[in-house]
Amino acid sequence: MGEHLGWTFLSNHAHVLVCLGGDNSLRQSEIAEQVGITERAVAKIITDLETAHVLKVFRVGRRNTYEINRRAKLRHPLESTKTVGDLLKSVGL
Repeated sequence: MGEHLGWTFLSNHAHVLVCLGGDNSLRQSEIAEQVGITERAVAKIITDLETAHVLKVFRVGRRNTYEINRRAKLRHPLESTKTVGDLLKSVGL
């Protein structure tokens, strides 16, 4: 992952979704490396997204695979008319 200048436009929750939108079978360690956060932080974000019904986690053999609910509404009032699918589409997924 390239260096950034201290802040980004998307949250770590959005970054995790972008990673999984590109490959729904990534390991948490791979997501952590791409986003630039710890595996523990990724696990918490996945739990948050699952609790909010944005993400479903399925066990496939020894790995997890993830299904994104693209119809889930974004949570902030400024974006509440948009969906997770709209967000992913805006970054090319």
